[in-house]
Amino acid sequence: MFSPEGPTLRELAVQALSSVEHGYDLLAPKFDHTPFRTPAPVLDAVVSALRRTGPYGDGLDLCCGTGAGVDALATLCESSVTGVDFSAGMLDIARGRARPPQPRVSWVRADARALPFTDAFDLVVSFGAFGHFLPEELPGLFAQVHGALRPGGRFAFPVLAPPRPSSPAFWMLLGFDAVMRVRNAVWRPPFVMYYRAFRLGEVRRELERAGFRVDLYALPEFGTRGDGSPRVRMVEARRTDRGGLGQSTAGRVNV
Repeated sequence: MFSPEGPTLRELAVQALSSVEHGYDLLAPKFDHTPFRTPAPVLDAVVSALRRTGPYGDGLDLCCGTGAGVDALATLCESSVTGVDFSAGMLDIARGRARPPQPRVSWVRADARALPFTDAFDLVVSFGAFGHFLPEELPGLFAQVHGALRPGGRFAFPVLAPPRPSSPAFWMLLGFDAVMRVRNAVWRPPFVMYYRAFRLGEVRRELERAGFRVDLYALPEFGTRGDGSPRVRMVEARRTDRGGLGQSTAGRVNV
């Protein structure tokens, strides 16, 4: 799973016994050589899906890590791109990458649950970060994104179909989550990383409650499962300013 340039087993163990923030500070120099980095095909597929409504003005990569999503956003946004993460180590690696002069790129260290932006972006994306948020934190997180977007702005992210109970991946993820729960019960500080806690139905409901109109789009690059359902979808949540539940359009859902 790891290239020779990636972290050793000992380094991963030290990371896992740290807080989320400090753990990623430690992992940052080798993060791009791990399977935790969002694969380029996923980034490319999301960019391709978003082109139909672009270009955009200002974009934000939420929980940007070492900046792979920022590079993807730069192909969609004409004015500026901002990467936000609470790991100083990850941001240091991101800043060190060579990039074209346009659009303007900036980096902000902040917690996604307390974003220092208001009506600042036309597009927010996030890749692979939601396992670090507990289900009860989703309403606050989505409210922060809603506030950071301009009216009509979009929040987009990919979601993989959950593995079937008959597949080895299902039991591997179940086992990982169980280990993390035991670890967090007996060790402090906690390291929040639960692969099975981010459920599409619940996510959609919370986005609507935060004031988003939610649509789902299949990413055809990844094909379909045996029952014909897509392996990977993109969630696209558009900011509305109505009170109460946002309105989703079932007719546009590509399932």
